[in-house]
Amino acid sequence: MTFMQKTLGTVAALALSAGAALADPALIYDLGGKFDKSFNEAAYNGAQRWADETGGSYRDIEIQSEAQREQALRRFAEAGFNPVVTTGFAIADIMGKVAADYPDTKFVNVDGFLPEVPDNVLITTFQEHQGSYLVGMLAAMASETDTVGFIGGMDIPLIRHFGCGFAQGAKAVNPDIKIVANMTGTTPAAWNDPVKGSELAKAQISQGADVIYAAAGGTGVGVLQTAADEGIYSIGVDSNQNHLHPGSVLTSMLKRVDVAVYDAMSAGEGLETGKTVTLGLAEEGVGYAVDENNESLITEEMAAAAEEAKQKIIDGEIEVVSYYANDSCPALQF
Repeated sequence: MTFMQKTLGTVAALALSAGAALADPALIYDLGGKFDKSFNEAAYNGAQRWADETGGSYRDIEIQSEAQREQALRRFAEAGFNPVVTTGFAIADIMGKVAADYPDTKFVNVDGFLPEVPDNVLITTFQEHQGSYLVGMLAAMASETDTVGFIGGMDIPLIRHFGCGFAQGAKAVNPDIKIVANMTGTTPAAWNDPVKGSELAKAQISQGADVIYAAAGGTGVGVLQTAADEGIYSIGVDSNQNHLHPGSVLTSMLKRVDVAVYDAMSAGEGLETGKTVTLGLAEEGVGYAVDENNESLITEEMAAAAEEAKQKIIDGEIEVVSYYANDSCPALQF
């Protein structure tokens, strides 16, 4: 029996363990699955790190439909878990409403937005465009065709935010570079469709792309696989995906979802809420990965250029335009 079945079966099933679980944290993954090798898996890694370091325990759930979001939130709160950590923008509004019914429970959302943050809620967001700018630079420097690609998951402003930063970084290196961009779909299914990701990657390769950045959750696994099969470079996202295809994944744009989850669980009931926290390059909330799997691909010149740009972004000398500013991008038409 899966934990989802145990959790969503009845209130009583969780209530029986409420005493033991009191003050234990809980984690609700976004659609796409715990082991998507990207966003959700980063959240899992953060929770597991907390458990390994503290000896503590937590409960988690992989929801299978949109309808289960509120149900899972209420089950965890009623059973005494605290804090209840959630991932993905789609649950933020629901969490904001549910939080009002459980004032003694602290709720965390990673990646969402609320115009007014309740007193018992913490929202953690990231400056994805800053990290994407750096991998865009690396893509442009690695490209031999002067054509790079971007494949997003669900077509939402957040993913356009990734793509916009990527395009700006690529054009900072080569103003004439061609950027091919596609989104996987307009529903949450777009996060977990590696077959479609593969098809889009092949289409971009046919247009000359020799480096493709995938910001698409589990769908990106298909992009990375196809890039490896076709002998071009890919760029991973959220988690360090360099190890999936050593020598083929140029780098991964790190979005430290793992740190956000780890920090929330570490704070426990002492977590500061009632606010939004945004993490960028200055806070080491985003970045790019270099390890034994890709260090031979990143030349000294590439690393020096990326590090120089990183510091200039932190110092305010380079402004990476946010897609959110005007719901548009100066470097890419979606």
